[in-house]
Amino acid sequence: MLKRFFIFCSGADTAILDSCSPGEQTKYAGIGATVFFTAVMAFIASSYALFTVFDSYFTSITFGIVWGLLIFNLDRFIISTIKKRNSFKGELLQASPRILLAIIIAVVISKPLELKIFEKEINQVLLEQKNELTLANKDQIALQYTPQTKALSDEIAVLKQGITDKEVEVNTLYTTYITEAEGTAGTQKLGKGPVYKEKREKHDAELLAMQELKQTNTQKINEAEAQLAVLATEYNTKVNETQPIIDGFDGLMSRVNALNALPLLPSLFLFLLFLAIETSPIIAKLLSPKGAYDLKLEEEENALETWVAQQVHQRKAVLQTDTEVNNRVYADIAEEQELYDYKRKKARELLQLQADAFYNKQKGILG
Repeated sequence: MLKRFFIFCSGADTAILDSCSPGEQTKYAGIGATVFFTAVMAFIASSYALFTVFDSYFTSITFGIVWGLLIFNLDRFIISTIKKRNSFKGELLQASPRILLAIIIAVVISKPLELKIFEKEINQVLLEQKNELTLANKDQIALQYTPQTKALSDEIAVLKQGITDKEVEVNTLYTTYITEAEGTAGTQKLGKGPVYKEKREKHDAELLAMQELKQTNTQKINEAEAQLAVLATEYNTKVNETQPIIDGFDGLMSRVNALNALPLLPSLFLFLLFLAIETSPIIAKLLSPKGAYDLKLEEEENALETWVAQQVHQRKAVLQTDTEVNNRVYADIAEEQELYDYKRKKARELLQLQADAFYNKQKGILG
């Protein structure tokens, strides 16, 4: 039963193959088994690839079955259309489009399995890419807020520097009127004289101005820091909103690109393995000698071709003979006087009817 199924998979004519030796049947059963298991691998590969896209077992398995059947039908068609001829070059030329198609199928089958086999390595590459994207995303978002943030930070720095400069100026005035009172500087007279009073008043005025400046600048600093906090909140919100897009950067195309970033040799060997599996039935068909099945199939096709050629030739001969007979019959009839007189009579009647119709029509117009 299993042997019959694999022979069916090979696309061989079972009616012809049943009359061949067991060895010939085994050869085609092996070819059919290769076709079947290639379709199974195509089903597994496509199901995994589609699962990475749809994230649904039902959808991926359904489309995987359809894809597996499609590959099975293509492989079976490719094998069944390769005919053994007496020229190896002719057979190779005949099989070259099939080999090209087999290479394409091998690529399609092997790529999803490569994604599964090297999944851990691909995840590591994707993680690095996601980290790079996260940092780049943060930098790009930060560029939107940099001018405002820098302007507010500079404004805060200027306001704080203004307070510091005023404090230094007030402290200097304080030192000036104290040293004047002590007689260690200025007029160098001990006591609180007119100069001391003048310097003290100047200090007190600047101290009051410093307090007002401190109050005003502190309020402005608080407002600027509040705006900085709002900008920081908006920045974090945008980062959090865009991060899920980066976290979802693990689709089929990104995984294929991540696979291409890995060393080429392991993927190449895996592709060559599937290429060997996919092309093995074709290569086996090309390299195997012309067997009993090929001879009987060729004999049956030649017999059918000969029969069709005979039928075409016979129909042409019948048509040619019938044409010649018809020509002779009509030539003989054309020479009969009775037929001439009859057609002459009918032509005269037709002309008379036409003349009467024209006369009646003109008469009606003239009234």
